[in-house]
Amino acid sequence: MEVKRRYLESVVSDDLQKKMVFLAGPRQSGKTTIAKKLLQKARQDIKTRYLNWDFGEDREKIIESRFPAGEGMLVLDEIHKYSRWRQIVKGLYDKRGEHLRIMVTGSARLDHYRYGGDSLQGRYHFYRLHPLSFAEIEGTSSGDLENLLNYGGFPEPFFMASEKETRRWSREYRTRLVVEDLQDLETVKDIALVQQLVLRLPELVGAPLSLNSLREDLQVAHQTVARWVQILENLYMIFRIYPFGSPGIRAVKKEAKHYHADWTVVKDPGARLENLVACHLLKWCHFLQDSEGRDLQLRYFRDVDRREVDFVILEEGQPLQFIECKKSRRNSNRSLKYLKERFPQAEALQIDMGSQDDVVDRHNIRLMPATGFLGRLV
Repeated sequence: MEVKRRYLESVVSDDLQKKMVFLAGPRQSGKTTIAKKLLQKARQDIKTRYLNWDFGEDREKIIESRFPAGEGMLVLDEIHKYSRWRQIVKGLYDKRGEHLRIMVTGSARLDHYRYGGDSLQGRYHFYRLHPLSFAEIEGTSSGDLENLLNYGGFPEPFFMASEKETRRWSREYRTRLVVEDLQDLETVKDIALVQQLVLRLPELVGAPLSLNSLREDLQVAHQTVARWVQILENLYMIFRIYPFGSPGIRAVKKEAKHYHADWTVVKDPGARLENLVACHLLKWCHFLQDSEGRDLQLRYFRDVDRREVDFVILEEGQPLQFIECKKSRRNSNRSLKYLKERFPQAEALQIDMGSQDDVVDRHNIRLMPATGFLGRLV
């Protein structure tokens, strides 16, 4: 199986003709591959037009502002690790933006690591690259979905298609994030405790994340564990989704649920499927936010009476879809019925891996295979 073209290539290529493009996303999700493919397409010399902050020679060029002369494309990779990166990029764009197509890539949230300096507002378009999804691998069968569940969505382990190599890759990936990337961007003294947190979090997928429980487990202050979780989110290791609350439903309003970009770290089969679906939905929301400017949000529903639905998609604050995922086909979820009655205009879906039937029940809830649902995303 081969992915010939990543889903962001064409929109990034188009936007580079108008403004700078910032491309962020998890480490090893394919940002460098896209950047180099666009350089090749533009017939640019990768050796001079691709500069990576992590390479010593390139780092010196960036610090000294020794950029290649002439028109064309320039890629600055991981430059957000430099405290003055925004000033350098702004100066480069203001002086040469008419003739230079600038692409900035990074494996951390570029909107978070600002370090002060002049605003770049209006000078760039921002995209978030996600790992491979069912639609992107052009999956059609339950076997394709099983492969994605087992090997994850990151290109390297997915294409190796080996559970042993996936485990090795995943362990090394987490170590690099905590030991290298985290310390490049943050001051954290207790790295061993952060590593302990990273090992603990996969066991908690699918339930509201209690920072107080984590604080007790790690024996640190609440503020400390809250900061560590935020750092892991800034590094795209995890993401959190928050409860959907609306007048007329007694929803909980505080605790978030969390998921992992590398869902293979989640051992429970049901929780891993939920994590995979969460990643697919977030990818779809981010794509439409970044490429079309749509106001989409991914949430979940849980009320004080313990009714719960895995995912809620909001557009401009209004429910667009309610989604419940199961490992096998069951009768429609009662909480899904509850929400459908209160928001009849929203689509209600229950997806599963155990059936190929696609039906709508008497409560107007669509019961469909996960393959059909995921295949219509991005």
